[in-house]
Amino acid sequence: MAMSSGRAHKAALGDSGGGPGAGIDVKWKGKDLFDLVCRTLGLRETWFFGLQYTIKDTVAWLKMDKKVLDHDVPTEEPKTFHFLAKFYPENAEEELVQEITQHLFFLQVKKQILDEKIYCPPEASVLLASYAVQAKYGDYDPNVHKRGFLAQEELLPKRVINLYQMTPEMWEERITAWYAEHRGRARDEAEMEYLKIAQDLEMYGVNYFAIRNKKGTELLLGVDALGLHIYDPDNRLTPKISFPWNEIRNISYSDKEFTIKPLDKKIDVFKFNSSKLRVNKLILQLCIGNHDLFMRRRKADSLEVQQMKAQAREEKARKQVCPGTRPRTLSGDILTCKVWVTAWSEDGNCVQNGISQEQGASNSLPRAVVESLEMFRKRVDVAFGDMVASAVLGEWFDSMILEAFSNLSVSMIMERQRLAREKQMREEAERTRDELERRLMQLKEEATMANEALMRSEETADLLAEKAQITEEEAKLLAQKAAEAEQEMQRIKATAIRTEEEKRLMEQKVLEAEMLALKMAEESERRAKEADQLKQDLQEARESERRAKQKLLEITSKSSYTQSMNSSTTALPTDLPSFNLISESLSFDFKDTDMKRLSMEIEKEKYVERVPAGPGVGFVLGMTSGVVVSTDPGLFVCVRVEYMEKSKHLQEQLNELKTEIEALKLKERETALDILHNENASRGNSKHNTIKKLTLQSTKSRVAFFEEL
Repeated sequence: MAMSSGRAHKAALGDSGGGPGAGIDVKWKGKDLFDLVCRTLGLRETWFFGLQYTIKDTVAWLKMDKKVLDHDVPTEEPKTFHFLAKFYPENAEEELVQEITQHLFFLQVKKQILDEKIYCPPEASVLLASYAVQAKYGDYDPNVHKRGFLAQEELLPKRVINLYQMTPEMWEERITAWYAEHRGRARDEAEMEYLKIAQDLEMYGVNYFAIRNKKGTELLLGVDALGLHIYDPDNRLTPKISFPWNEIRNISYSDKEFTIKPLDKKIDVFKFNSSKLRVNKLILQLCIGNHDLFMRRRKADSLEVQQMKAQAREEKARKQVCPGTRPRTLSGDILTCKVWVTAWSEDGNCVQNGISQEQGASNSLPRAVVESLEMFRKRVDVAFGDMVASAVLGEWFDSMILEAFSNLSVSMIMERQRLAREKQMREEAERTRDELERRLMQLKEEATMANEALMRSEETADLLAEKAQITEEEAKLLAQKAAEAEQEMQRIKATAIRTEEEKRLMEQKVLEAEMLALKMAEESERRAKEADQLKQDLQEARESERRAKQKLLEITSKSSYTQSMNSSTTALPTDLPSFNLISESLSFDFKDTDMKRLSMEIEKEKYVERVPAGPGVGFVLGMTSGVVVSTDPGLFVCVRVEYMEKSKHLQEQLNELKTEIEALKLKERETALDILHNENASRGNSKHNTIKKLTLQSTKSRVAFFEEL
C-alpha cells in the first residue's frame, strides 16, 4: 500500500507471512482490500477514499465489487495500490469529522500543492506553510525553534522559490513570523485551518480531462464536488462554462462519446469526446461519486454520521476540559508494591522468630511443675531438718524423692499427651461440624438463589412478552411514521424543485436587470454627450448674440450718416409697419432654465439608475460600484463567503507580504498560471464568485455556448 503521505506500504497478494500483506487472499474483491486498509487506519468516513493504481500512464481506481486480480493491474510483483482521497468535500470544516480523515486530506492536499498539481499564489503558500509547521512542531518556542530549524523542511513549491530573489533564511523568517501567531492551536486545528484556506484555491479537488466538443475544439473538462466545468486548455484556473450537479439528470457514454442530459427535458443533450475509453470510465466514476455526495450533503445526516459527529464533539470537549491529560504510568504502583513486599517479609521473619522461641520453650518442663517441686523441697527441708544429718536417711530420702518425681513426670507427660490427643480430636470434630454447617448453609443459599432466579426468569419472560408486544406496536407506528415521512420527503423534494426553479428565474431576472442597467448606463452616457453638445450650441448661440449686438451698436453710432440718408430718400409709405432698431429690440432673451434642469437630470442619472424590471429587482447605486440593493424583502440570495475574505486582518497581512516581496520578483520567471492568477486578482475574481456568475445564465444558453466553442 502507498499512503497519501507518500510513504510506500506495499502488500503482496497471497502473502502468508507476517508483513503488511499478511492475510490477503488472491480471491479477495476490491472491497475486502479497501476495508482492510480502513480498519488498519481506524477510518470510518470511507466514502471519500479509494485505492488507486496506474496502468499505461492512466490513473484508475479499484472497483469494490470486482476481484482485485481481475482488474487490469500491472503484472509486476508486488502489486502496489495508493490509498488516496477520491472525492473532495465542499466544506472541509463541516464535512470532515474524524481526525484521521482530516489528517489524510491535509497530507494529500499539502503534497499536491508542493508538487504544483494545485496552483497556490506565493503569499498564500507562506501562510499554508506556517500552518503546516504548527501542525508538526506545536507552539512556537524561540528557545527551541532557533534560526535554521526549517532548513530541511519542504514547505514551499519550487515555483514560488524560483520566482523571487530570496534566500532560504528569508523565507524561513516570513514563515516563522506567521507561525508564531498560531500559538494555542492543536495539530488537528492547524490542519483544518490549512484545508479551509486550500479549499478556496481554484484547482483544489478538480480532476482535469482532455475533451473535444462536436466542432472538434480542444477543451478541458473539470470534475469536482460542485459540478462539471469547461476550461480552455491554457487556463485551468477560470472555467468558461459550469454545470452544477443539480442541473444534470443523466450521464452516460458510448465508446469515446460522452452524453450529458440536463435536468430540464426541454433542453437538448450535449456531447463531447474523450481521448480513450478508459478515460470515459474514470470520468463516469467521478461524476457518479461526486453527484451522490452532492445530493447527500443536501439531506439530513445519516445515523452513522450523527454518531461520529457526537463522538467528535465529546472528544473535543474532553480535550478542552482536560488539556494536560496524559496516559497514566505504573511507576508509583510498582514502588508501592515493592515497599509492601518488604514490609511483609519483615513481619514474616518476626513471626517465624516468635514461633521458634515458643517451640523452644515447650521443650522444657512446664512452669507450674517446676514451681511445685521447689515448694515441696522447701517443706521437706523444714520437716526433716534434723534427720538430714544422717547420711543413710538422707540418701534414702533423696532416692525416694527422685523416684517419686520421676514417676510424677512420666505420668504428667502421658496425661499431657492424652489431653493433646483429645484436644486434637475435639478440634477435628469441631472443624468437621463447622464444615458440614457451612456446606448446609451454602446449599440453603444456593436453593434460595435458584428459587429467586426462577422467579426472575418468569418475571423476565413476562416482561419480554410485554416488550415484544410494545415493540410490535412501535414497529407499526414507525412504519406509519415512515410512510408519512416518505410523503413529506416527496413534498419537500417537489417544493425544493419549485424553489430551485424560482431561484433560477429570479437569477435570470437579476441578470436581465443588470443588462438593462448597463443599457441605461450607456443611454445615460449618450444623453450626457447630447447635453454637452447642447451646452456647446448654447455657447455658440450666445457668442452669435454678442456679435449681433456689437454690429447693432456700430450701426446706431453712425447717426449723422443715418440722418442724411433719411433726408435724401423719399418718404416711405405710411401703411408699412415701422421698425425701431434699438438694441433692446434685438436682444435674444435665452432663458437657460430648461437647459440647466436637463443638465441636472443627466448628472443625477449618472449616479442613480433605477431599473424598471419588476418588483424585487432593485436599483444600482453608482454605476461604477455595481452594488445591487434589493427592494424585495422576500428575496434572499445565499452567497458563500470565502475563508480568505472573512478575516480582514489576514487579508491585510497577505497583501502586505505580497507588496513586500513584489520588489524581489523575477518577472521573466512568471508562469502562465501566475499571470492568469494576477489578472483574476486585479479583476476581483475568485473561484466561487466566478462559478456563480457563470451559472446565472440559463442552462440552455450555456449548452449552446459549449456547442459553439
